[in-house]
Parts: sequence; structure tokens; C-alpha cells
Amino acid sequence: MNTRIELVDTKVENRTLVLEPVELPSALNEINDIKAQGQMLVDSDHLAFIYILESGDEFVYASLPHQIWPQLKDAMDNSYKVELKINDQQLELENLMEELSYLLENIKDNANYGEEMESKVVELFSLS
Repeated sequence: MNTRIELVDTKVENRTLVLEPVELPSALNEINDIKAQGQMLVDSDHLAFIYILESGDEFVYASLPHQIWPQLKDAMDNSYKVELKINDQQLELENLMEELSYLLENIKDNANYGEEMESKVVELFSLS
């Protein structure tokens, strides 16, 4: 079974958007055990983007819910790096902005993602 973490705590430090999970599964105590995959998915049901991480032989889905999309947009607009923080250690989420840009273009004017997902993306990322 794959693990899911919700990244809802955000802050900007030195031109880097730092994302932290509210609650961390016990299996993910060390960031050294986690590798960034550089790929993202869309979770239309929960209005979230999912960044894929790998820990051992399983995937970890890092959820970027719509509540933090304004911070993601700001990071995108200002060319910030994005990092995951776990227990005072940070890991860069490689290719996150490239993947996000690709997904935003695919979601715009695409009913396959659901009306609510499409409208939130257009509204919060100011797509026209």
C-alpha cells in the first residue's frame, strides 16, 4: 500500500518554498529514505496535485491541496525552488514547477478533470 502525506504547512526561506506535512507516518521519519521522482499526478476528487516520492519499495504520494495553491503560484511566479521538510531535513522536489506547468495547461479547458478542479485551477493560477 502506498503512503500519502498532506503538505499543508508552507513558508518561504531564501527563495525556496518549504512544504511540511501536518502528520508524518512513522515509516517516514528520515528524509534520507525518500527520493524525489520528478513526476506529478492530479487528484481531482480531493482538489490536489500529487508529487510522487519513493521510499524503499513503495511510492509516497505528497499531496499539494488547493489550500496551498496560492503559495505554489507565488513560487512559480518568482522561480523559487520547492522543498519538502521532514524533521529539520529538506529534500528538493525536482521538476515540480515543470510538471505543474504541464498539468495546468492540460487542465485548462479540459472537462476530464472535473468542473470544480478546472475552475479552481483557472481561478487560483490566473489562467485565461
